[in-house]
Amino acid sequence: MGIDELAANFFRIFQTEQKLKRDNIQGESKAKETHYEVGKKVRKAIADIGGMMPEEMPTPKKSLKELEKEKQMQSKIEMK
Repeated sequence: MGIDELAANFFRIFQTEQKLKRDNIQGESKAKETHYEVGKKVRKAIADIGGMMPEEMPTPKKSLKELEKEKQMQSKIEMK
């Protein structure tokens, strides 16, 4: 995840939390609905200003799992 996607996620999370508190939203279904609504608005804001949508952002060549597995294997090799 790049800095742009990370920043958008933090913004979405923070705004959702604030809305839940401000509007005293209760219950899991209402909270999920609010989360979805805020997420749509954040995505719209990104699109409106011409930003790159998260699904368009480049992905790493290797997953975190692959990197961790390689690190574990390297550690085992170094221990021998």
